[in-house]
Amino acid sequence: MKTSPAGLGLIEASEGLRLQVYKDVAGLPTIGYGHLLRQGESFPNGITTLQAQLMLEADVTEAEQELARLVKVPLTQGQFDALVDFVFNLGAGRLSGSTLLKYLNGGHYVDACFQLGNWDHGLEAGKEVELAALKARRQAEQALWRS
Repeated sequence: MKTSPAGLGLIEASEGLRLQVYKDVAGLPTIGYGHLLRQGESFPNGITTLQAQLMLEADVTEAEQELARLVKVPLTQGQFDALVDFVFNLGAGRLSGSTLLKYLNGGHYVDACFQLGNWDHGLEAGKEVELAALKARRQAEQALWRS
């Protein structure tokens, strides 16, 4: 299964486009549409919009491959898109040990969808708090899931 234009749109809208390296909310160097810089990657002069799009496509492909490995039940396009966004945002490691995945692979689709809403917290001044941007993103994932 491949991510639909709606799924890609959610990632693009949630991440925004930055053509210069910046630190994400976790303090990690990032560029483009939320592409985490890997060892050996350096963009001192920034990137073009085309480069950002190519990075996004590669990162989305990785998320799709992780889902194919982790998810053992059939998915609708909306469910797949929501999970691609989740993995793109939080990583496959977070999904792999989650109650969300346990419910999903057990065939409890509604419960799995509700679990998305539990992933709206982040660190602010060293304390775990609900972040409005993550809450909105999880709500958008839930809407995609139900579509």
